[in-house]
Amino acid sequence: MYSSCYFYLFHFCLLFITCLAQTNFHPKTFFLAVKQDPSTLQYITEIQQRTPLVPVKLAVHVGGENLWVDCQTGFKSSTYKPARCNSRQCNLAKSTSCGDCKTKNKTRPGCNSNACYNIVSNPALNNTFYSGAEIAEDVMTIQSINGSNTGPESRGPVVTIPNFIFSCSPSFLTQNLGKDVKGMIGFGQQSSVSFVTQLASVFKFSRQFAICLSASPQENGIIFIGHRPYLFALGFDASQDLFYTPIIRSSPEYYLHVSSIRINAKTLPLNNTLLSLGGTRISTAVPYTVLEPSIYDTVSKAFISEMPENVKTVSPVAPFKTCFNSSFIGISRLGYNAPGIYFVLHDPNVFWTITGANSLLLVKQGVFCLAFVEGKKAMGEAIVIGSYQMQNNLVEFDLPRRRIGFTNSLFFRQTMCSDQFYTS
Repeated sequence: MYSSCYFYLFHFCLLFITCLAQTNFHPKTFFLAVKQDPSTLQYITEIQQRTPLVPVKLAVHVGGENLWVDCQTGFKSSTYKPARCNSRQCNLAKSTSCGDCKTKNKTRPGCNSNACYNIVSNPALNNTFYSGAEIAEDVMTIQSINGSNTGPESRGPVVTIPNFIFSCSPSFLTQNLGKDVKGMIGFGQQSSVSFVTQLASVFKFSRQFAICLSASPQENGIIFIGHRPYLFALGFDASQDLFYTPIIRSSPEYYLHVSSIRINAKTLPLNNTLLSLGGTRISTAVPYTVLEPSIYDTVSKAFISEMPENVKTVSPVAPFKTCFNSSFIGISRLGYNAPGIYFVLHDPNVFWTITGANSLLLVKQGVFCLAFVEGKKAMGEAIVIGSYQMQNNLVEFDLPRRRIGFTNSLFFRQTMCSDQFYTS
């Protein structure tokens, strides 16, 4: 499987040779600004695409297999090229069908003759909705990073990619996305046309990226694509703080192994077989960490027992079941004063630390809730780590080494994901 993937990637590089010929500059790192949409809690980035270039807002899906865009409404570009049947582009994008499409005897982006199609998905729709989409190419630009500079000069040139492969979807697939969001950008590990794989192929760098999500809808976080360092204010390089754990499943999504859970110093009495069920998935498409029901029940009870006695539980506030009166909950540089939650990974000395900034959420005046959601019995995986628990943590996805790195809260370093020059 991997040999065929690299065969396609070799041919994929040929598609982009004109891009490298435009300049002597060979960037090894790019970045995207990313910000939370407060109405949907999705994380949104923006690319420049088409001719003439227009800004296109996209929801970030770390496990998505491709970049897809609504082409049915308002898509205009003089450089749009549908992928023709049996072409390399069709093979790279895992075409599922091929044929002719006409609307009122006219072709348009997303509906052409002798074009191939693949399947795209929107996890924001109930049960993850899938649709066929025309595979295509168009111009895209992205901002590079200028070496190890940390000041205003940290931004490198904007780089043009003339033939970026994406999927051209019908408008209905954008339902439940944020305002003016036109599609999704995928970083899945096994796709030859994921955002990271395409950039790594043309610019010949290692397939890796790192996400740092801001907690504030008013401030940008960042997605680094390519080589380290990951520089923040005062020259702090977050790559030096990374702990690593293996990627345990071969799928577009990213799974790691949680061997146990601790609340403060206490290891919870969990069924290890259940805990390893399907692995633990990391998802930017899920706003709050989801726990299998029996795991949720154990975590909730232990969390309540470790709270100070004067902090009382109150009625639940959907979607949360465990809530507290906020009157006696203090705050520190690590967020709200709360019991520490530790997801112990493949090694007892490697654990994802969740402090009060990522475990408690102020849902209304006077009420905090444990920002974890009880999942369904048949959810197929024990834990899904959501974007709230990722906020102000830098998470690196190193595909060649099949590992995930994480810093734990940047608050330990007295910085945060918005505290860098690239996206300001």
